[in-house]
Amino acid sequence: MTPDPDPALLREIALSLEEYRLVVQRLGRVPNRVELGITGALWSEHCGYKHSKLLLRQLPGTGPRVVVGPGEENAGAVSIGDGLALVMKMESHNHPSAIEPYEGAATGVGGIVRDIFTMGARPIALLNSLRFGPLDDPRNRYLFGGVVAGIAGYGNCLGIPDVGGELFFDPSYNGNPLVNALCAGLVEERHLKRARAEGLGNPIFLVGAETGRDGIHGATFASEDLHAGSEARRPAVQVGNPFLEKLLLEACLDLAVQDWVVAIQDLGAAGLTSSAVECAARAGAGVEIDVGHVPRRERGMTPYDVMLSESQERMLVVVQRGHEEDMRHVLARWELTCAQIGVVTGDGLARVRDGADVVAELPIDLLMTPPLYELAGKESEEVQRLRAYPLERLPDPSAGSALTLTLSQRERGQAVTSTPELGEGQGQRASGGAPRPPPYQGGGRGGSYNDVLLRLLASPNLASREWVYRQYDHQVMTNTVLAPGADAAVLRVRGTQRAVALTSDCNGRWCYLDPYVGAAAAVAEAARNLACVGARPLAVTDCLNFGNPERPEIAHQLREAVRGLADACRALDVPVISGNVSLYNESQAGAIYPTPAVGMAGLIEDVATVLRPGFQRPGDIVLLLGADGSGWPADLAGSEYLALVHGLVAGAPGLDLGLERRLQRCCLELAEGRLLRSAHDCAEGGLAVAIAECCIHGGIGLDASGTRFLGRADAALFGERASRIVASVAPDQADDVIRSAARHGLPWLSLGTVGGDRIRLGPSVQVPLADATQAWHNGLPNALGEGTASEPRPSGSGTQQAQGGVAHV
Repeated sequence: MTPDPDPALLREIALSLEEYRLVVQRLGRVPNRVELGITGALWSEHCGYKHSKLLLRQLPGTGPRVVVGPGEENAGAVSIGDGLALVMKMESHNHPSAIEPYEGAATGVGGIVRDIFTMGARPIALLNSLRFGPLDDPRNRYLFGGVVAGIAGYGNCLGIPDVGGELFFDPSYNGNPLVNALCAGLVEERHLKRARAEGLGNPIFLVGAETGRDGIHGATFASEDLHAGSEARRPAVQVGNPFLEKLLLEACLDLAVQDWVVAIQDLGAAGLTSSAVECAARAGAGVEIDVGHVPRRERGMTPYDVMLSESQERMLVVVQRGHEEDMRHVLARWELTCAQIGVVTGDGLARVRDGADVVAELPIDLLMTPPLYELAGKESEEVQRLRAYPLERLPDPSAGSALTLTLSQRERGQAVTSTPELGEGQGQRASGGAPRPPPYQGGGRGGSYNDVLLRLLASPNLASREWVYRQYDHQVMTNTVLAPGADAAVLRVRGTQRAVALTSDCNGRWCYLDPYVGAAAAVAEAARNLACVGARPLAVTDCLNFGNPERPEIAHQLREAVRGLADACRALDVPVISGNVSLYNESQAGAIYPTPAVGMAGLIEDVATVLRPGFQRPGDIVLLLGADGSGWPADLAGSEYLALVHGLVAGAPGLDLGLERRLQRCCLELAEGRLLRSAHDCAEGGLAVAIAECCIHGGIGLDASGTRFLGRADAALFGERASRIVASVAPDQADDVIRSAARHGLPWLSLGTVGGDRIRLGPSVQVPLADATQAWHNGLPNALGEGTASEPRPSGSGTQQAQGGVAHV
């Protein structure tokens, strides 16, 4: 028996007392401080996936196009033809961004980009999935502005277009914003580089920036809740240098095509520790590192500091013996230095030296096999009550249209294919503990719905994201076909007729009310977004953001969400090739909404067939595919209308994966046959918002005044029932589109005709297009207190400046 260590030390390295005792038992001795730091980093939630690895095995990771599957390398890869592969990964940088938003977001971009070019792929696109608390809070405005500035400041310097993403505001993200970054790159499959430290005696080089004390314990910091003392962890936030990363990018792409380069691995979470150990583990080898050879930018750094530093812009490269000078020559061409810091061994150990002294010696098998926890979980009773909320009793501004029918499960939109019953819902609270908005006090019949539509279009959750993406360079490299603002971004693949499409999606409210359905719906909507631009889904990368998995209700959320992701990916034939899990996303106010963000890539065989969301020509017929226009109370579940007008997050969201699959296949068939003029996903905000967006994007109105909706008018207009697409078609091709819908077993509704300067939808909505456009364009600037939308402020020195609580670039 040995005495237990100081509890403060265990908190520093994010190990429980039971885990420490397990280390001692498996090692057969008491680890020293360096060994304990190394073990704690690799056993942290951020690196070891202790609470999620068993669940993630449910996700489908194979397919005919999969070249590199989940967990095999730094990122996943799929074939797109012509000997090319698309490499893709999404990761989180939530905790650092909550403490230091500019550097947290910037280094999140830097880290995800390195995951791509470490495999020999040239990054071609960035996307980001962002969540914040409401903008009426000065702290949230500061975090939002700083994060956007950090993404722009780093990505623009690298010359990688930022082409899309998503943005959502809710009180549940107060104090704990989510910053998820996605990067995609292209590589010739024959030059795809692996990160496996093979070859006994092969030298190991450290390339790029010198090592400092920034980022020490970054991995363990990301594996604990945020609390009042988290501000003291600011030194755990890395500091980036995008100009150095650009040189590193080009140098690594040069190295990737050299046959004498054995492996390339970036230094991300846990720094040198994780990169060296993971490389050796993939090859079944060992490594010996001499920290005395590691270039440093600070004096007095200990072996502990060097092994755990997460200083940015560093790569580990293994080369064949005899090619050391070749290595230095390539690096010198890019004005970079490198240092030989170790060798590959065959003993299965991670040995750390400081000159002649061995300061750590640990079995790699021990480091790579942390304890794995099975999550049972239990749904919170509060969420059960919210899901059962009687939405049919809500007052309807159109007076007299509330339904009293008893609806079947399918009519309520709750059927999920391949599972006879829905997964249980889960959550903590409907409003994140913040005051709810007052119920809508509308006036007369038509006027009330006109006002509701304008309020929804101006909501920060639905309004134009131009304030954000105009700060990003989304045209650099000149491959961008569809820029931010469409259902998905589209980039041409040079030298071919092909294009790739990229999107990300997740509705945290839906996941809160029912994590199984919400996660499945995130996959479905991402795939639907791709279908709306004419792209066939290729692969998924995900970023699973949840609270503390040691709490039963959070464990339930995580378990059910992974099950929903798995079922939806199988139903839609989309493999998961990479991803990230971010847990302990909690602040003093409580846990975030469960947010399993889904990034998805698709392939367009002929870039000339790309579809856009905006209506194109006067006289075109507008069709709703996937629904008949009826409005059931359950359609309001988890909707922006319900939150904004009634102050509620409640109801049971629904999804029919069979209908979803048929809808997407029909849309793709029509797109590839060039039978559609436009297509747009109907999701957040409902049908009325989707149609308004089509009109705004196209700069032309719609006359659908003759459309009659069954049931509740507010549910028909603003309900967020899944599996619907608004499409426009030339009059002489409308019958062909309708026949295609019939072949696929799709309900459909003819809405009206494109034209004019107003949005007319049924008898209740008649809004000037100019008013809708103004509300939509100015929604986010107004929420930020900046008034009418205008050009983002110039970057100046390139650092963030807080003005009026909002950080600007």
